[in-house]
Amino acid sequence: MDDAKFIDIEGVEMVFHTKKGVFHALREINLKVRKGEFITLIGHSGCGKSTLLNLIAGLTKPTEGVLLCANREIAGPAPERAVVFQNHSLLPWLTCYENIYLGVERVFGKTETAAQLRERTMRALALVGLTAAESKRPHEISGGMKQRVGIARALAMEPKVLLMDEPFGALDALTRAHLQDELLKIVAATQSTVVMVTHDVDEAVLLSDRIVMLTNGPAATIGEMVEVQLEHPRDRVALAQDARYAEYRSAVLEFLYRKQAHPAKEAA
Repeated sequence: MDDAKFIDIEGVEMVFHTKKGVFHALREINLKVRKGEFITLIGHSGCGKSTLLNLIAGLTKPTEGVLLCANREIAGPAPERAVVFQNHSLLPWLTCYENIYLGVERVFGKTETAAQLRERTMRALALVGLTAAESKRPHEISGGMKQRVGIARALAMEPKVLLMDEPFGALDALTRAHLQDELLKIVAATQSTVVMVTHDVDEAVLLSDRIVMLTNGPAATIGEMVEVQLEHPRDRVALAQDARYAEYRSAVLEFLYRKQAHPAKEAA
C-alpha cells in the first residue's frame, strides 16, 4: 500500500438532481491524502466541503470519478472511516459509556469478549478525559463534553480515517480552543488520518498538515493548497508569535477574501 495515497480521490464530480433542477456541487476533485496526515477543507458556505466529506465517508456516491481508501474503493460507509458531526448525535437515553459501547459492540462484538469490549470503551473515554462521566447521560454534561463523547465513540472503533464536519462549530471560543488542543494530543497518540471541514482559518492553521481550499460553488473545485510546516506538538500561544503561522494564515485569508470573494459580499 502506498502511504502517500492512503486516500485517493480521482476526477470526482458530484451532481444533485433537485426539484429546482440540476445542481453541480463539485467538479474535477483530485486529492491524495497521506497516511497519518491531518487535512482541513475550507471555503465559503456552499462550496461543497461537507459534500466532499460525505463522499469520503461513503454516505453518498460520486456522479463521476473514484474514491479509494487503502487501495479499496469507497463504496459505502464502513467502520474504517468514522465520522464526527457538528451535532454530536448522542442517544439521550444512554449514558456516555453506553453511547460509546454501542459502536464498539457493533464493530468488535463478534470477535471479542465482553471484558475486551468494556476495556475498549473505557480506553476511549480515558483518551478524551471523560472517565468520571461514564455514567452520565447527555443532558447532564456540557456541549464540549458531548462533543468529546462523539470523538471517543469514533476513535473507539479504531478507524483508519477520522472524518470531522465542523465538530467544534457550535461551541464557545474557550471550549473550542480546549478541544482543539485535545484533538492535537489525541491525533498524536493514535496516529489517525484526519479530514476535517472548518470555516475557521486559525483552526485550520493550528491543526493541519495541509489546508485544502475550495473555490466558490456551484461546481466547486480545489483552488489552492497550503502545506503547514509547523512542528508538532503545537502550542497556540507560541504560534501566535511565529512568522510562519502568520504567513499561512495570510495565504488562506488571501484566497478566501480576495481570490474567492463571496458573491453576496461582492454585490453588497
